[in-house]
Amino acid sequence: MKKQTISSKPWSGRFTQGTNKLVEEFNASISFDKRLYKHDIMGSIAHAKMLTKVGIIKKREAERIISGLKAIEKEIEAGKFRFTSDMEDIHMAIEKRLIEKTGPVGGKLHTARSRNDQVALDVRLYLRDEVKETQGLIRGLQQSLVDVAKKNLGCIMPGYTHLQRAQPILFSHHLLAYYEMLKRDYERFEDCFKRVNVMPLGAGALAGSPYPLDRDFVAKELGFSKPTDNSLDSVSDRDFCIEFCGAASIIMMHLSRLSEELILWSSQEFGFVELSDAFSTGSSIMPQKKNPDVPELVRGKTGRVYGNLLSLLTTMKALPLAYNKDMQEDKEALFDTIDTVKDCLKVFPPMLQMMQINKQRMLDATKKGFLTATDVADYLVKKGVPFRESHHIVGRIVAYCIKNKKVLEDLPLREWKGFSKVFDDRIKKVISVESSVNSRKLKGGTALESVKKRLKEIEREIK
Repeated sequence: MKKQTISSKPWSGRFTQGTNKLVEEFNASISFDKRLYKHDIMGSIAHAKMLTKVGIIKKREAERIISGLKAIEKEIEAGKFRFTSDMEDIHMAIEKRLIEKTGPVGGKLHTARSRNDQVALDVRLYLRDEVKETQGLIRGLQQSLVDVAKKNLGCIMPGYTHLQRAQPILFSHHLLAYYEMLKRDYERFEDCFKRVNVMPLGAGALAGSPYPLDRDFVAKELGFSKPTDNSLDSVSDRDFCIEFCGAASIIMMHLSRLSEELILWSSQEFGFVELSDAFSTGSSIMPQKKNPDVPELVRGKTGRVYGNLLSLLTTMKALPLAYNKDMQEDKEALFDTIDTVKDCLKVFPPMLQMMQINKQRMLDATKKGFLTATDVADYLVKKGVPFRESHHIVGRIVAYCIKNKKVLEDLPLREWKGFSKVFDDRIKKVISVESSVNSRKLKGGTALESVKKRLKEIEREIK
């Protein structure tokens, strides 16, 4: 087998045989970590500046290195850079090209740096950007929910527990429940960002560096809050990736729940909404079908994101300190999670904005299922009847109505009084769905007054 040379593998000095082609391909991560090129170059430029600052390389050498790095970035963006498996990873690919462009001076860039702290830096730089982009997409979806809620303020629908009709609520109130979930998702990513935004460069392979590095300078140059405090932890930590995937899993759970409701609501059995043709598909065999494929796909992709989280947890669960090659497996799971969550967040706003709301169908559904039964019980309580007794009385009324194929609105006052003498003419107003909704005026309630107030607060929150 042909002997490797120093030019083909930067680490080959200790080896007497070249890498087997199968191992080369198996070992390489360039096919997926090439997306880190901008962040690798950004980190390398900051590192070169710092090496000059502390006197490790000369200023003119740093200038040549930085100029070469910027030229490589342009080559990659123009599609002129050819990535191959023998490059191993994005760090080696860029370093190899830098040496080709600048000669031996390019080899000085890796002074006081290991691929271990280099990759940790690149992933943190990359994830910082992705956290902020994800938050921007969350804001966009929140705004869409608010817009739809405002347009349909008077729309009353059944609220459900156990997927059984429970109490009448405003459709806007239902949508704003998802706004609140997304608000917490936004905050989770904000909190995650704090732990992503620390600078690991200078940790070396695991023990730190014997060179007089200025880690604070690099941290400031790259916009990090501070350098990391432990070199071992710096290169063996991936919990910031796991935390991102955890937050991503929770937001996907929220999107999946909303998707499930859109799927149910758009069915003929519910008929509450109709998704736009632009966000639906047809059947290859049944001409009448209009399928909610977009929310179904979001619901399906949720499991994919959960799987990525579990994959990362499993990869890391038994690794001794510090770096192990197993950790190369973090990137595909992380990248796929980022791409999947962003795709789902992008598709939801226009789908919601173009969705048709069947207000009458929703209102009609509130007239079945005795949704104001609790209001009747509360009415009796206000008349001095203990709640447990009033609950029993209303239960008997519901049973009577079911047996006689009636709804509450059908009962004359004499029938009401047959169950309790305290009923009077005001019961007719109590059992109206509009009265039921608007009686819940407390903070967080479904009354129109409360929902309008919350919408004003939200306007200030998402400015």
